[in-house]
Amino acid sequence: MHKNTFTRRNIPSNSELSNMKKFREYDQHQIMLFPPSMHDWIPDDHPAKFIDEVVGTLDLSAIYESYTESKGYPPYSPVMMVKVLFYAVSKGIHSSRKIEKALHDDIGFRYLSANQQPDHWTISEFRRRHLKALGDLFVQSVVLADKAGLVRLNQIAVDGTKIKASASKHSAMSYARMKKEEDRLTKYINSYLEEADRIDREEDARYGQGNGWSLPEELSTAEKRREAIRKAMAELEAEAREKAEKEQIAQKEKAEKKGKQHRPRKTAKASVPKDKSQRNFTDMESRIMRNSDKAFIQGYNCQIAVDAETHVIVASDISNQAADVTHLPPVVSQAIANTGRKIKELSADAGYYSEDNLIFLEEAEIEAFIPPDKVKHSEWREAKPPRGRIPKNANRRYLMRRKLRTKHGRARYRLRQTSVEPVFGFIKEQLKLRQFLHRGLDKVRNYWRFTCAVVNFMKVYRLSWAK
Repeated sequence: MHKNTFTRRNIPSNSELSNMKKFREYDQHQIMLFPPSMHDWIPDDHPAKFIDEVVGTLDLSAIYESYTESKGYPPYSPVMMVKVLFYAVSKGIHSSRKIEKALHDDIGFRYLSANQQPDHWTISEFRRRHLKALGDLFVQSVVLADKAGLVRLNQIAVDGTKIKASASKHSAMSYARMKKEEDRLTKYINSYLEEADRIDREEDARYGQGNGWSLPEELSTAEKRREAIRKAMAELEAEAREKAEKEQIAQKEKAEKKGKQHRPRKTAKASVPKDKSQRNFTDMESRIMRNSDKAFIQGYNCQIAVDAETHVIVASDISNQAADVTHLPPVVSQAIANTGRKIKELSADAGYYSEDNLIFLEEAEIEAFIPPDKVKHSEWREAKPPRGRIPKNANRRYLMRRKLRTKHGRARYRLRQTSVEPVFGFIKEQLKLRQFLHRGLDKVRNYWRFTCAVVNFMKVYRLSWAK
């Protein structure tokens, strides 16, 4: 057996080592009479210093104006809280409890908070109270990126991604099941009330008139559940009626264009929700959608438009509609409003293709690169250039296919793959936003816009500030 010659007796002691080589003084218990400036804690190119500088220039009047009462213990500085929230999202930290811990452990957080440590309830309440104002900071992030020369608008790329809601798809209930559950609860409540009424009459006859019968908690819970189901059913029925009315209008317009007489169909059946139509009772405004992995999730459809050259987000929105096609006009309109400039080109995948969208872009004088067919990226890259003359009766679908097969068309459409998709990857992988913590469309929309603002700030930091 091999004998280990490196035994304890031939290892020099710490005192012997100290005599061999002089080291810097090391004493964890040393008292610092004059603490160093917090600016010395981190280097000048640290992202926390960038956030400190940038947030200090933002208009936070909407937050400050909400503090009207002078009574009570003074709250934490709003600008400090905003800095902390910006830095937290940039680090991929969304939980208020994790932010509270980071305020003790992370030097960047301690720098931005001036070594103050608000607890998780304070952080959560500040974010909840000012969520809309935080979301509105997105427009200011676009302005900042524009001033930094990162908004060019030679081409914008539009795309969407599905992000999970703060709800399980297993907490959803179909319309058919709602009807059965409502009937069951109604029967249960009625039988319980009948029995209670019988007991009341017997007691009144025996003891005289009492103070009345109070509703038990069990029955109260059943009634609340029934009311929630009825509300969900009413929403599904309203949506079905609205959809049927829109279909009738679309059919009428189509018939008029063809010079034919419109014969309205019976809408009674179409106005009734399908049995498989669902509502989620944890987040009723979220919907079941299929994500890019072909898996069904309970979530929201998150939309962005990015500058294809710099990857700056110029428009940001969210909805509970799974289809992408209806999102293109509002996203483009928002991009124009946020920048105040004209967009030259737009690229998007086949999910955004429609005749109406092409007409919208033509009227806005934006050249479109949107494939009419769902094909792989490699197929467009390997497509043979078109030959021959363009037919006189060529429709928009044919012209778009032909344009995307040209050398110019392939090059311009390729920008979409290398611009908007990496931004979604950054949000999900670096910022770790794979599931929302808030519930409800408005709250989720504001947090999504706030996250996009952080993306823009970090883009400015990497491309212009940290050089």
